[in-house]
Amino acid sequence: MHAARGLWAAGADFSIAAVCPRYLLAQAREYLNELGCKEFIWLAEVSGAPNVMAIGDPTETADQGYEDLLRDEKTVAFRDEAKALNSYQRCLVFPGKFDLEQLANLLNAEAKVSFDIAYDLASLDPLAGFKGRIAALITSTSSQLFLDNGAERFEGFLKKLKKLSPSAILLKENRGGSRVFDMFAKEVDEVPAQLGETVNSVGVGDVYSAVFAEHIPYGVSEAAWIGARAATCYSQTTFPDDFKRDVQRSLSLSQEQMRGLGGTFLPWHDRQNYQIYFAAPDFSYVERKELDQALAALEYHNFRIRRPVQENGELDLPSAQHELTRTYLADVALLEECDLVFALPLGRDPGTLVEMGMAMTTHKPVITYDPSSENTNTMVMAGSTVYSTNLDTCLNGVFDAMSKLRADRK
Repeated sequence: MHAARGLWAAGADFSIAAVCPRYLLAQAREYLNELGCKEFIWLAEVSGAPNVMAIGDPTETADQGYEDLLRDEKTVAFRDEAKALNSYQRCLVFPGKFDLEQLANLLNAEAKVSFDIAYDLASLDPLAGFKGRIAALITSTSSQLFLDNGAERFEGFLKKLKKLSPSAILLKENRGGSRVFDMFAKEVDEVPAQLGETVNSVGVGDVYSAVFAEHIPYGVSEAAWIGARAATCYSQTTFPDDFKRDVQRSLSLSQEQMRGLGGTFLPWHDRQNYQIYFAAPDFSYVERKELDQALAALEYHNFRIRRPVQENGELDLPSAQHELTRTYLADVALLEECDLVFALPLGRDPGTLVEMGMAMTTHKPVITYDPSSENTNTMVMAGSTVYSTNLDTCLNGVFDAMSKLRADRK
């Protein structure tokens, strides 16, 4: 449905082949008809599960925590209606609990097939039967397949993807932008992210994949830029008409104009090259809800976090002067070593505020997350590169500041 919204907003003609339970059929047909779907094919029936997904974090500051209810009870059976697939020459497949080998036999032998392999695919083996007719392979850094095969070194995973002979490979790197590999031209393009307030991240990747796949015939690179713009629009509103308006505005831009807008580009693997000093009362005895949420967000996005309290030790109270001096010098040395400070001055923690001030005097970027609005002081708010009570905004600030550091060092 997210992909259908993306194609509707882009003004594309599309049909849908859906794997769904019978009880959702009428609503699915009605909704897709409103989006201008040309043909609805009930590809396969889901039994044993409601096809309902619980989502822990809809803005994806950290792991979204998808939970497919009764997933172990789910079964999928193809229907005779699936034979209608044979008339299509291009399609995008979102793998699920259905048999991809059976799907390969249903599709036209001449059809060009794109795959979004971000979820529900444990290995690349099921795609072997499509070799030679794959238009694009699309994956994401939040995909378990990527994390298992390419999180440490992408080159090995990229080599495996290339063995399937796709025309293009798209790696979506969340707020850090994306990279698109044109296999025919043997070119790699970097597509920056346009960061703003994330209203909802659910389905953003699906929109990107659908709009990208739709525009591949116009050029792989151009398709990625258009898809990225559509995905950005989807993340920033939940109102369909506003989404379509924004996408149409983006489509009116040339690729040169899109490039001229700039953006944030920070590849997954480059993030480990920069160290983040975690300035916070990171002690065992404090209430840790906000601390743990911030740490989870930074870790999820593959940032290299340095935690002075954990690395240099938590002092007993009271402590001898020589212990205080030793820890102070170790913390200052670590602060000097780091490239950026992520500050969380809970309870107006004096140590955190001092660390922030020291970083500001050396012109290190300071991202200040103040969830309880306890530090609405001129020096804190104006001195911080980004100050916010919102973790999503602060996370964007980290991406943006680190992207600029990367650009300065190139």
